[in-house]
Amino acid sequence: MEGLSYLVGANLYELDPDLKALLARYDPGFPERESLYRAFGERMGKEVLEVLYHIDQDAPPVLVMHDLDGRRVDRARLSPAQRSLLSSLRPLNRFAYEGQGWVPHFALGYLLADGGVYCILTITHQVAYALHKYAPEHREVKEALLYGEAFGATWMTEIQGGSDLGANRTLAIPEGEVWRLYGGDKYFASGAGLADYALVTARPEGAPAGARGLALFLLPRLNRKGELNFRVRRLKHKLGTRAVPSGEVELEGSEAYLIGKAEEGIYYTLENLTVSRLANAVAAMGIAQKGLLEALFRVKRRESFGRRLLDHPLVRRDLVDLRVRQAGGLALAFHAVAAFDRAWEERPPYSPRYHLARFLSHLAKNRTAEHAKESTALAMELFGGLGFLEEYGVARWHREALITPIWEGPSNIQALDLLEAMEKKGAHLFYLEELSALLQGHREPEAALALETAEKTLDFLKLEKEAVWYAKEALRRLADALAVAVLLNLGEGYEPLARLYAHRFLRGEEYPAWAGGLWET
Repeated sequence: MEGLSYLVGANLYELDPDLKALLARYDPGFPERESLYRAFGERMGKEVLEVLYHIDQDAPPVLVMHDLDGRRVDRARLSPAQRSLLSSLRPLNRFAYEGQGWVPHFALGYLLADGGVYCILTITHQVAYALHKYAPEHREVKEALLYGEAFGATWMTEIQGGSDLGANRTLAIPEGEVWRLYGGDKYFASGAGLADYALVTARPEGAPAGARGLALFLLPRLNRKGELNFRVRRLKHKLGTRAVPSGEVELEGSEAYLIGKAEEGIYYTLENLTVSRLANAVAAMGIAQKGLLEALFRVKRRESFGRRLLDHPLVRRDLVDLRVRQAGGLALAFHAVAAFDRAWEERPPYSPRYHLARFLSHLAKNRTAEHAKESTALAMELFGGLGFLEEYGVARWHREALITPIWEGPSNIQALDLLEAMEKKGAHLFYLEELSALLQGHREPEAALALETAEKTLDFLKLEKEAVWYAKEALRRLADALAVAVLLNLGEGYEPLARLYAHRFLRGEEYPAWAGGLWET
């Protein structure tokens, strides 16, 4: 891959001052753990990026439907390089269960930030999470997912409903010690053909309609007779995230095990979505950071009209946009991670602390995805025609960024969930308390602007009869106000970035010319 990406051989941790600042704030074990982050950043540049490039360009998963004896196996064949990489990355999923919190997991996921490989790790993690909290009787499965070679998956959506989980048709009927699942086509099933165990939503016979009637089940790949428990119809041909096999799964009499209480299934499902939404947020900013670094290396090396691209004012303006989006988006993501870290052990019914964490996950997931999409497109543009060529790294980062607004619920879903959290849980009140606490003692104009923006946005939503129409813009405004507040708390060096973020995204004005000085070098 040398010559195809400027990141080859680079230490991605050492090139990331924002990550260092946020870990110093949010990871209590940062002084002892920094060597781990540094080593992982070095490994990314020296080894992992090349493997990820190989998988994406030359060796995506392939579905093998039958073995030599004609038996249906429905297995995704991975390249040896991908299998070896995944095996070496399994420790990323263990931190929370070994008493080290969630920040290290998401920090390393951010440095990895490959939509396919990190997705495989995340969906495996999600199954372990559900079993850890709500199905201790499946401890051996959890251990196999965390410490063995088993993979997990989360299959919730169906073809007729997509993000509308209440439209799910999969029916669950009890049969002795197991349940049988009928009539379900899990249509966008990441991990299809790879997962040994999957979390699936299904409606117990006689349960009410809608999302509230769904229960959560553990679906093993093999039934008690050792036979294939479900069928993979096909793998999908995707624009990005090629490392994770995504397919269509047919459930017809499949054996499954109820997780926790059937009537609480939707709560477990939403908890699981919170985990993956946070993963989506850090991955989005990790992808954006790779695009920023590619662009920065490029403009320092490339000459045009007699001088480096970096020395052109308009190029500096574009770099400022990349830098400001990166700092604000990453600050938002890790503040949401920290909130979840404080609340993750809670169970239904939840406290205000958990409702705040869920509220922040909507803000972070949505805004980081928007930033990643815009940033990687701009990074491609700074490369000119080379940015549009598939053999070079920067084009891939934009492809990978495009899934982040869609995964785990697009912006419309995030906005609707935000309104629901406000109306039913009063989560916006906890958000305002959090924002006010962050801004306490700050006299900068941006601090007052952030608080005023949040208060006016929430007041407007409460008074407006057509609140749904404005919910997406409110989602952005609340996220941007929080991003400014977190930046102001990262120390004196981040005050200019907080000013610029507020100027651009709260006031809606162009960056001032003095911002070009951020790139004096």
